[in-house]
Amino acid sequence: METDNGGWTVIQRRMDGTVNFYQPWKHYREGFGNKHSEYWLGLQNLFLLTAQKKYELRVDMEDFEGKKVFAKYSSFFVGSEGDGYRLSVSGFINGGAGDSLTAHSGQKFSTFDKDQDTSSSNLARRYLSGNWFYNDYKSNVNAVYRWGADSTISYVGIDWHSFKGYNYSLKKLVMMIRPVP
Repeated sequence: METDNGGWTVIQRRMDGTVNFYQPWKHYREGFGNKHSEYWLGLQNLFLLTAQKKYELRVDMEDFEGKKVFAKYSSFFVGSEGDGYRLSVSGFINGGAGDSLTAHSGQKFSTFDKDQDTSSSNLARRYLSGNWFYNDYKSNVNAVYRWGADSTISYVGIDWHSFKGYNYSLKKLVMMIRPVP
């Protein structure tokens, strides 16, 4: 992808709801979808990539009114499966979206069939997603695809809280990483 001087590897893409992201642990570990449309690279692939060298992360998003923003992080790492694919992210750079990921740093990845968050309930099941939940969330990039503002179902949608809040599901969201020189 030729964004921000290129060199990016897309690790997740949401764009039209054609892929169900409410997937079990095995699928999040191995990856799913189609790299040309909706897609998740896989936690094991993320671990293998980010264990080799230092990576940065960029998250591009678009709402249903056509507003495009991003959030960038100078450091991104995903731990091994034995450590629950723990997220390490830091060095936030604002591109208009605000920071809704740093709060997740240090958390293990959770799915409906492998609850590793710090809440007493299964947040992946509650929010219909796979994510690095803590006892809550600020971003829910793998949730159910919905169309914009919708208060009929709270906290279920592709949310980036600091950009559009919890009850607005984004039209597009792309996460991508590249090695830091």
